[in-house]
Amino acid sequence: MNRYPRNLRGYGPTPPNANWPNSAKVAVQFVLNYEEGGENCVLHGDPASEAFLSDIPGAAQWPGQRHWNMESMYEYGARAGFWRIHRLFTGADIPLTIYGVATALARNPEQVAAMKSAGWEIASHGLKWIEHKDMDPETERAAIAEAIRLHTEVTGGRPHGWYTGRCSESTVRLVAEEGGFDYISDTYDDDLPYWLDVDGRNQLIIPYTLEANDMRFSVSPGWSSGEDFFEYLKNAFDVLYAEGEAGAPKMMSVGLHCRLIGRPGKIAALKKFIDYIQSHTDVWCPRRIEIAEHWAKHHPPQAFERPSQMDRDTFVAKFGGIFEHSPWIAERAFDLELGPAHDCAAGVHNALCRKFRTASADERLGVLTAHPDLAGKLAAAGRLTEKSTNEQAGAGLDMLTDDERETFTKLNSDYVAKHGFPFIIAVRDHTKASILAAFHERIGNDRETEFAEACRQVERIAEFRLMDVLP
Repeated sequence: MNRYPRNLRGYGPTPPNANWPNSAKVAVQFVLNYEEGGENCVLHGDPASEAFLSDIPGAAQWPGQRHWNMESMYEYGARAGFWRIHRLFTGADIPLTIYGVATALARNPEQVAAMKSAGWEIASHGLKWIEHKDMDPETERAAIAEAIRLHTEVTGGRPHGWYTGRCSESTVRLVAEEGGFDYISDTYDDDLPYWLDVDGRNQLIIPYTLEANDMRFSVSPGWSSGEDFFEYLKNAFDVLYAEGEAGAPKMMSVGLHCRLIGRPGKIAALKKFIDYIQSHTDVWCPRRIEIAEHWAKHHPPQAFERPSQMDRDTFVAKFGGIFEHSPWIAERAFDLELGPAHDCAAGVHNALCRKFRTASADERLGVLTAHPDLAGKLAAAGRLTEKSTNEQAGAGLDMLTDDERETFTKLNSDYVAKHGFPFIIAVRDHTKASILAAFHERIGNDRETEFAEACRQVERIAEFRLMDVLP
């Protein structure tokens, strides 16, 4: 099967109402990444020093050497930055989720005690703050297990959330496979949580952010001042708050680092943002675990047959009748590059229509002639397909007067005699009167024009039929 694994659809045009507690218009969730003491360092057995997320312009790794300046900047985050952040958030009565690197937590017992005393969630940020992209699955699986073990030993409880950050393509699958996480955050693909099927397990994903994130103080393009950071956060909040007022509440993640936002010239912007959101009503500032618990309760995973995961026989049995008596269209569509984006009415409709549009003229004519006359003899004899019967009944074509039936019979005969195929119209778009008006108008078209219009109507009928059976 030719299948595309990436999900480019998500919730589509109509995301669910998050239904946040107390009808909050937006959930603003603050994450503090605690990495100090877990970064690349030869003291930690790493081959080179750290080069990522610091205030050193153009930093590069020093193979086999300690980078004294880099180490001291990470140390600032633990020694001073963390406590400045701690005072700000405890003073504002806003709980944090900590993404804690296990080895960093082990080297910072006083900060861990302060996190626990404040009631903050301590999620896992992996064993070490290093790249995972080149790890083979077995090595990464072992690192995940050791991160959980050490985290549990240091904090007194296992983590229920996970975010690697510098992850591999296997990370989410391996963490879900472990089975003990209420959520994973190694994605940046939505403003709401969602369920991901990972080898048959429904795993909750709570997407994170790299843009509403103080890391952009250390990268280019990024923030050149605290005001840049504040304005970006404010603009994001204003848009999401307005969407919540319009009935579509979302989640806003804000990513922080002790050694970055913990600096005096930067934290002023964060304080200003906190003051700003606290000047609004109906704002929820939870820990990430509370979002997970809320989503699991109010938006549990919904099981349905996903077209992109069906075998050929199931796919054809399910969709072979969407185009009237033409299962060959579904047979051909099955061989397209289908993926999660096709697990909805619009997706399957597109796949079927592609094969209908690229079929020969004779094949498309066969689809047209497979359609019954409107209110014709087959309808009177009860020999229509169930779909056609319901569609014609919905437009009142099963309740015609004798005069109306005679009119339809004559129009059907005249139309077929002129064009060589039945008059086709998506009756769900019409009333009995507008169907008759279209009949009178279209019967005068030339065959080429009417063939094209009939094909468009066939596709529209297929669209309605798929909306009956798919999201």
